[in-house]
Amino acid sequence: MVDIRRLIQTVSVFLCNAWMLFPFTKNIYQGKLKSVCVPGLNCYSCPAATGACPLGSLQTFFAGIRPSFRAGSYHLGLYVIGTLGLVGGLVGRMPCAWVCPFGFMQELIHKIPSRKMEIPRFLSWVKYGVLVLFVILFPLVIVDVFGYGENWFCKYICPAGTLEAGLPLAFLQPHLRELWGALFYGKLAILVLLLVLMVYTRRPFCRVLCPLGAIYSLFNKVSVFRMVHYPDRCVRCGECYRNCPMGIKFYEGANQSDCIRCLQCLRKSCTYGAIGFSINGVGTIGPGPKEKTEAVSG
Repeated sequence: MVDIRRLIQTVSVFLCNAWMLFPFTKNIYQGKLKSVCVPGLNCYSCPAATGACPLGSLQTFFAGIRPSFRAGSYHLGLYVIGTLGLVGGLVGRMPCAWVCPFGFMQELIHKIPSRKMEIPRFLSWVKYGVLVLFVILFPLVIVDVFGYGENWFCKYICPAGTLEAGLPLAFLQPHLRELWGALFYGKLAILVLLLVLMVYTRRPFCRVLCPLGAIYSLFNKVSVFRMVHYPDRCVRCGECYRNCPMGIKFYEGANQSDCIRCLQCLRKSCTYGAIGFSINGVGTIGPGPKEKTEAVSG
């Protein structure tokens, strides 16, 4: 049987990176589609990228507030904030599981046989610090003489930017390698460290560093689409935890901040019908043991 989520993830990767002329242009696509933010983490400067990264757009928004006010332009370009709010309000952190290319890559790398380890849960709070400091405060507060800030997360941390843009562009345009310095090698070290961690731990970037995941997670408990737990059916067998790409014990909370709504627990883990979902609080779906048995036998 075809895994629908894997199919959607694969299609999303190609849709987000559909500009196949980059080997000939040797540059990034800058057409009209670049004005549209994709819902997942996919670098704007990737030579094949057809859309904009919401994190990059959000940083640019905060970095340019002062010059905009100084020029008498008071429309703040809330498009990207509205987009993130709309997506988060509808499905919470679900884009991380279904349409984020970098998240998909982490899951594939984790399949490499190795001794698996768990990430300390307190580290999941780090991503909120990264969001507040590197995406909002630093671009807003640390500015040049003209009042412009920088895209701090993109410039100093983002491993997707290094993998999807920095390295490919250096291959397409060899003269760019002459510009490599401490900044680039620092970002490369972050990428290599994360790639190693992906083998041993589940989605380390998503759980510890990703500010986009941090934004979407704020909507998990209030989004239109929410997960549902049926405690009277749950036996706490732990299968939901063992099959969860984010290492979540579903019975500890149906809409935890790290839940990416991949539905692995619903479709593949729970045989007791203790897990379901609801849409705006209506139409909860959670088949019990009888229905599960009939579905399998049928």
